[in-house]
Amino acid sequence: MNKGVAKGDFLSKFLVLYRSPVSAREQMANATPEQAQAGMKAWQAWAEGAGSAIVDLGAPLDGEADVTGFSILQADSRASIDELLADHPHRHTPGGSIDVLEFMALPGMEG
Repeated sequence: MNKGVAKGDFLSKFLVLYRSPVSAREQMANATPEQAQAGMKAWQAWAEGAGSAIVDLGAPLDGEADVTGFSILQADSRASIDELLADHPHRHTPGGSIDVLEFMALPGMEG
C-alpha cells in the first residue's frame, strides 16, 4: 500500500505526534528484547507501506509532556494521512493516541 503521489501533485506536510501516558524512555527500558524487536518490525512494515509519504520518520522524544515521538508525512489531503495512519503501530500502544497537525504556508513563502 504505497501512498506515494505522482510528480507535480500538490502535497501538504503534516506533523504527526505520538502520545502515550508512558514516556518513550520508560517504554524502551521496560520492553523485553523480543518486544523491542517486534515493535521495530511493526514500524518498519508500516514505513515500507507508507513509502514516499514519509518526509521524516522521526524519533522517540524524551520530555515532560505525553508526546513520545513524531513523524513528518506528506499527502494530498488530511483524509489520505488519516488512512495512512489507520493501522499505525502506535495505535496498538496501550493508552496511545496520534495527533495530526498540518503545516501552514507562510504568506509570501509559497513555492
